[in-house]
Formats: sequence, C-alpha cells, structure tokens
Amino acid sequence: MEYKTDLDKLRHSCSHVMAQAVQELWPDTKVTIGPAIENGFYYDFDRKESFTDEDLVKIEKAMRRIIERKPEFSQYSMPRQEAISFFKKRDEQYKVELIEGLPDKEMSFFKTGDEWFDLCKGPHIENAGQIKAFKLLSVAGSYWRGDEHNARLQRIYGTAFFTRKELDEFLKNLEEAEKRDHRKLGVQLELFNFYHETAGAGLVFYHPAGAMLRKTIEDYVREQHLKRGYEFVMTPHILKSKLWEISGHAEHYRELMYFFKVDDEEFAVKPMNCPGHILIYNSKTRSYRDLPIRFFELGTVYRQEKAGVLHGLLRVRGFTQDDAHIFCRPDQIKFEVMGVIDFTYDVMRDFGFKDINIEVSTRPDDYIGTLENWDTATRALEDALKEKKLPYVVNAGEGAFYGPKIDIKLKDALGREWQCATIQCDFSLPERFSLKYVNEQGTESRPIMIHRAILGSLERFIGTLVEHYGGAFPVWLAPTQVVIIPIRSDHEEYALRVKDGLQKAGVRVIIDSRNESLGKRIREGTVKKVPYLLVVGDKEAQENKVAVRKYGQGDQGARELQLFIEQIQDEIVSKKS
Repeated sequence: MEYKTDLDKLRHSCSHVMAQAVQELWPDTKVTIGPAIENGFYYDFDRKESFTDEDLVKIEKAMRRIIERKPEFSQYSMPRQEAISFFKKRDEQYKVELIEGLPDKEMSFFKTGDEWFDLCKGPHIENAGQIKAFKLLSVAGSYWRGDEHNARLQRIYGTAFFTRKELDEFLKNLEEAEKRDHRKLGVQLELFNFYHETAGAGLVFYHPAGAMLRKTIEDYVREQHLKRGYEFVMTPHILKSKLWEISGHAEHYRELMYFFKVDDEEFAVKPMNCPGHILIYNSKTRSYRDLPIRFFELGTVYRQEKAGVLHGLLRVRGFTQDDAHIFCRPDQIKFEVMGVIDFTYDVMRDFGFKDINIEVSTRPDDYIGTLENWDTATRALEDALKEKKLPYVVNAGEGAFYGPKIDIKLKDALGREWQCATIQCDFSLPERFSLKYVNEQGTESRPIMIHRAILGSLERFIGTLVEHYGGAFPVWLAPTQVVIIPIRSDHEEYALRVKDGLQKAGVRVIIDSRNESLGKRIREGTVKKVPYLLVVGDKEAQENKVAVRKYGQGDQGARELQLFIEQIQDEIVSKKS
C-alpha cells in the first residue's frame, strides 16, 4: 500500500512505533501487518495473552520513550530469497508468507533508527520525533489475511494527528459517536435487537417502535416512487439455481448465497432482486414507446456474510433494499440518471442530510461489452452530473465489470461519510437474458439496464439515521411522536380526549398512566427521546390545554390543544429536522 498524503505517512510511521513498543514489552509477540486506515492505523499481532486496556497504557508510554529518541526512518532492500531465509531463521512465518506472495525480486524494509525494522514499502516521515499527537484506541480480534480459517490475531487500533488540537477534536467526536452507536440506542429505545444465539447472526428483529420507524420510512419511499412514475413489482424470495447461472451470480457470487434443494432441484435464496425484475420485463414484447420502464420493489434479500464482518444494522445477512431497475434506450440514460440524482437529493433533504459527495467509477480492465456502450454510459453519467452542476470525483477503473456507476455518499451530524444511493449502468444482464425491445425501424434492439437504490439497504439506512440523530428523531420519523402524562388517575378522562384529538390528526400518541411519580414518567419519556411530552392536570382539563415539554428544550409552557395539534401537524408535513 502506498501512502499519498502526509497524514497517511504520519499514521503509518506511528503504527511502526507502536509495533516496536509492543515487541520491546513482549519480545515473543509476532507482528503481521500494520497499515494506515481512514481514521488512524492498526497493527495485527500474534500473542498468546490477550491485550488489556492496561496494556494499551503501557504501550503508549513505551511509544513516547521511542519518540523522545527521535529515531530516523530509513529504507533498505534485501533479495527476495535472502529475505525468506532471514525470516525463516527468526520463525517469522507471517513475513515469509507475505514475501512468497509478492512478485518483487527485491524486498523493501524500513528501519526505525537501528532499533527496529519491518517489511514495508513506505513511505514514512523523516523521524519518529515528528509524531506529536497520538492515541491507542482499542483492541479487537482479527484473522490472518481476514480469513476466519487462518490464525486468530489481535488488532490494536490507534490514531495520530499533526497537532494535539486535531487529536482532541477527533477524540471528542469519537466519544460522541460511541454515545450515538445504533447498536446501543437500538436496545435503549427498544427499536430492534439481534438474537444471535437463538435465531442466528446477522438477522434483525424489529420491536414495535422499530417496526413503526421502518413502516414510516417504507410508506414515504413508496409514495415518492409513485410520484416519479415507478411501477411496483414483487418477486419471490427463492428462485431456481438455473436463473442464477444465467445471471452469473452462481459463478461470481456463490460464496455469498444460500443454496438448498427442493424435489431434487437446486434453488437459491435471492441475494439481489435484478433477475426477478428481468423476468417481468421479458414477460411480453416491449416497444421503444414503452421505454423507459421503471420497476420498483422493497425487496428483501439474504447474503451469507462472514461472522467477522457483521456489524449491527450496517452489515447483516438479511436486509431490504429500495431496489429499482430502469430499462431504457441508450439515448435515455442521461435523463434517467438526472431523475435519480434529483430523487436522491429530494429524499436526503427530507431525512435531514445536506452534505453529499459524489463519485463516478469508470471502466475497469476486465470489462465486458463494447467500448461504444461504455463510452455512451460513462458520458451520460458525467453529463448528467455536469448539467446538474454537481462536483464529483472520478475513480478511474473502479466501475463494475458490467458498467460504470455513480455512488452518492452522505455525511452525518459528526461528519462521517456513509454510502447511500448508487446508480449503475448494466450491459451484462440484458445480454445474458436476451432482453429486447422493438425499435422505430421495427427491428429488435437491446435495452440498457440501470440498477439504482436511493436509500440502499433499509437496515443500513436506519442505522445511519439512528446515529445521525442520536436516536432523537424529527417528529415525522419518531415511532411515538407524543406521550400524554396525566398527573393523577382522575385526569385520565381528559388525557383520552387529548389522545383522540391527536390520533384523528394522524399523530402517533400513547398515554402513560402508570402508577409512577410524575417525575419518573417524564424522565422515562425523555430517555426514550420522545419529541413531545404533554402533561395534563386540573388546569389543563379546565382550559382545554396541554403543558408541553419538547425533547432537548424542556418545558414550553401551556398551549391550547388545537394550536398544539396544528403545530405538530405542520412539523410532520414539513418534515422539519
């Protein structure tokens, strides 16, 4: 891995200092690899004893001692076979395996002064004394080369910055991110849970509040698609293996699919919705006048992800996509792409996301299809972005083998980037399934297929929403929008009238009339991050009012019931964040 930025070089150099400190403290520990990553660095170690939080403190102290000596980072090389023999003598089998997998005749090493070295291409900073601000963050389990069948290792994560101020700001955001962790909030707010031991890993159970949140999102998504000329379809969860052989998934995606037999015939649970939509397209003759055809499905799919990569709602084995496939003529690609871009921006604005980045991935070396089709599709994608005056970054050669794509990424309240919408042009599946339409000349032509998702995985998007808002959803999304709290039991009759008025106005509302103190019920409503708590007693009942408490703002005073109903209706309709 080559590091192009100064910050990457700093962090990779800091990872070397960390590995040196570990081996100074525990000489029998084997080091494997230690790259810089997006927000820091890590190193994987093979050590019999588990690293503890106390060990991280010891490692940091040892790192500071090394940094104080300001050893220089210097590069040298060794012939391939000599390097293999060298590491074999030192019983460093991980390094031997790495070298045996490299084509280079000369192996590159970096020394930290005369004290420590590792197999490394660099580059590095000049000396360790330039490391001014660093922090070791956590320990996690890992596997050699990411394969669960290989040796189990321990990964120490850390980060480094040029200044203490930058580090402090990062650590503050990290602390806030931990508070917003959707896995913790999902349990606290009773949205969802995972019953791994009982039901299986990577499968989500939505509790009533979470199911209501999801229903709200699904209803919104369906409404938005209807407004934009999409037709709803539904396809089966299982399909014959022969279909997946035609699509190419059985060959290229098999390790992520679930296969089983019915009456001696092999079936697979769908990992994607595309083949089902193709069968519907192929169900009758299509004319150029029919195109574009836009099929939409909230399609649930299943993928056999490895246990080590599962992560709350962000990486699961069963999830639902707001999946659509647009069948169009080559001359329609640009217009359709522009429509999807507008669609995405409208949706993200409603959900409260304003900072969006766009990437265009172009033709890879192992592409299929004609250069003419690739050029047409790529030009259409870029022309659509240029016409919308949207800045984008080109990822040269990073497109799918079947066509170029646009990835739209959003930033949350903490500035973290999340993958969102994707727009992909596909020449492969129309060819594999012999898709056709009758053109203006009365002969057959091949349509282009655009795969697109706006939210992507609903599970991942819900996880993103939870962390973006810290569980304090805007009123239109909140599973429970209002909790009415009668002060005493004789106020329940009025509470029921308030509830009836709110429900008729389309508000999701419950009454908390438990035999608990008023203070405790208010605190619990606040912990659940309910947007509005309405306290009602004698005065409120007499004056047809409600005492309003707004999440994050506290007591708002008494308000006439009808005025409050109109206010909350306005918040719901306008989708205020």
